[in-house]
Amino acid sequence: MHVKRFFLAAAAAAAILHTVPSAANAAQCGNTGAGFGAWVGEFKQEAAANGVSRSVLDRAFANVVYNRPTISADRGQKSFKLSFDAFMQKRGGATIISRGKAMKRANAALFASIERRFGVPAGPLIAIWGMETGFGSYMGNQHTLSAVSTLAYDCRRSAYFTDQLYAALQLVSEGYLNPQARGAAHGEIGQTQFLPRNVVLFGIDGDGDGRVDMVGSRADALASTANFLRGHGWQPGAGYQPGEPNFAAIAGWNAATVYQQAIAYIGQQIDNS
Repeated sequence: MHVKRFFLAAAAAAAILHTVPSAANAAQCGNTGAGFGAWVGEFKQEAAANGVSRSVLDRAFANVVYNRPTISADRGQKSFKLSFDAFMQKRGGATIISRGKAMKRANAALFASIERRFGVPAGPLIAIWGMETGFGSYMGNQHTLSAVSTLAYDCRRSAYFTDQLYAALQLVSEGYLNPQARGAAHGEIGQTQFLPRNVVLFGIDGDGDGRVDMVGSRADALASTANFLRGHGWQPGAGYQPGEPNFAAIAGWNAATVYQQAIAYIGQQIDNS
């Protein structure tokens, strides 16, 4: 996608956001797969009324199904309840630090460029990259639009993921998201796992090829992650450990305290190397 078109898409998506149906008007959520098909039909009608083209809706929903692995993942995020030490062990923190130091050396010019542009050093970016996908080695195998649609239908966070679904449809309409794309269980996209709305808001062309590719370009994924952190208040030169100014930006990335602490710790170990 051309950069200009991408940001026009972001503006259009922001406009659509303001027309997302209120709870009173929205398609009826459910907590089992029984009503999913009916919900899809109702949602498509509402989305069309809100300006999403029928051709985009037909392409986007052609192979969407109720995704049980998504529901299992959403109900089973037990690692976020672990102690810091247990979380680090379960998520391979020591390996992320070791490999992350090598990634920093191997991509020194890229990280220097990102820090000049966004004020975010290599450490926390590498920590997120390693924690989310093992540095791009595994980005998930779940059908992205099924995952986001399932969570939009599910009553637990229906409004939040309905917004994500509108963003995903915008990405489909602009040719950024293939309707057959696969990724993480909650519909996250790419090497650092952006939800669709964050791709629209913070996606950046980091390698200068004129398009934003969160899956195939580490430069795009990492620059976009830095742009996300800046958008959540990152202050160049300030610290990012707990109690320091930039820890709040890391908290914007993930709400789990133990995850935030792990990213801050891993990032510091890498930045100090």
